[in-house]
Amino acid sequence: MAELGEVDMSGATNATNATATTTGAAAAPARRRPGGTGWNLLVWPALVFLAVLFLLPFFQTALRSVTDPGPANYAIFWTDPVYARSLVTTFLTALVVTVSALLIAYPYAYLMYRSTPVMAGVLTLLVILPFFTSLLVRTYAWTVWLQQTGVINSALLDLGVIDAPLPLMRNLLGVAIGMTHSLLPFMVFPIYASMRRISPALVPAARSLGATGAFAFRTVFLPLTAPGVISGSLIVFVMSLGYYVTPALLGSPNNAMLSELIVNQVEQQVEFGIGSAIGIVLLALTLVFLFLGTRVVRFKDIVTGGR
Repeated sequence: MAELGEVDMSGATNATNATATTTGAAAAPARRRPGGTGWNLLVWPALVFLAVLFLLPFFQTALRSVTDPGPANYAIFWTDPVYARSLVTTFLTALVVTVSALLIAYPYAYLMYRSTPVMAGVLTLLVILPFFTSLLVRTYAWTVWLQQTGVINSALLDLGVIDAPLPLMRNLLGVAIGMTHSLLPFMVFPIYASMRRISPALVPAARSLGATGAFAFRTVFLPLTAPGVISGSLIVFVMSLGYYVTPALLGSPNNAMLSELIVNQVEQQVEFGIGSAIGIVLLALTLVFLFLGTRVVRFKDIVTGGR
């Protein structure tokens, strides 16, 4: 009887433990996200900010583009060869800057990925260091380097490499150099974020199966960084479409971008209608490219680089 009582007590204890475990598991719901009225109120300042400083000016610009003096502003834009040439220049510049930034940013991000945490921090600091200075100051610094009597031409002339100064400014080359330098961080960090998601053991595992280093990199590592590459390229391309300071200082009036034409129409020609129409066209083209980008990668991946 004593043994039977011990068995009963043991069974009851086990049943109690199992019930407690089940109850504890059921009583531990998934972590809830912050919500409620208090958290929702924090969104309103941002919504008011966007409504006042973005939506209202946008609607005012859109209205002026079709009323000052009328919808003919868009017909002028699409039929005038000056605007057509500027549109081509804008997209060509954005494409060159995007490709240049990608060719520089990918090896740099890979170096950050393979470096120690301390060295990766130093490389990160070098990328973001230009943000501590004004864009205007950085662009003027490039004029010191690129002008005919600048550092680069003077050094090449002194070394006997060239006989006459190279045209490094007032053309697409100068604009591409300045814009690539300014937009490089927006390409580096999405790519680096994608690389950090990759296990360091993948490439060695592929090599242990007989793949060469280059083949393993091309077939294993490179495809996994595609979200970061696409995200960074899309961000840089879209930002390049509306760039103004660098093209205005390093470029030429004969190859003006759309942003320069907008400023010219508003400030010098006082043609607010055509200037507004150019702005709306540029915004529409930007949204089209953003939409196409979201067809390839998720919008979240565009913002976070695929993290």
